[in-house]
Amino acid sequence: MRRVAILALLGVLAAACVGKPPEVATGEEIYLQLCSNCHGDRLQGGLGPALGPGSNAATQPDQFMTLAITEGRGRMPSFSTTLTGAQVDRLVEYLREEQAE
Repeated sequence: MRRVAILALLGVLAAACVGKPPEVATGEEIYLQLCSNCHGDRLQGGLGPALGPGSNAATQPDQFMTLAITEGRGRMPSFSTTLTGAQVDRLVEYLREEQAE
């Protein structure tokens, strides 16, 4: 039974990582394509933690967010080969805008 749960989790993580967003994608578009499957379409959390206002992520510095996105953290995969530096910057900027609301 545990093996089935692990395979299901890996399937969800793989599905969240499929495809690179267009180079010119906005932070919101990147979030919806790559992050919302685990962190929720409104940053409310799910498989991954909440990222919205009042979340632990909202208290972390930008450098922490950038590192978590590019290198991965815990169950979260690395997006270093999926996103450019500019895309990561736009994603972090989008998260900060949403966290400020």
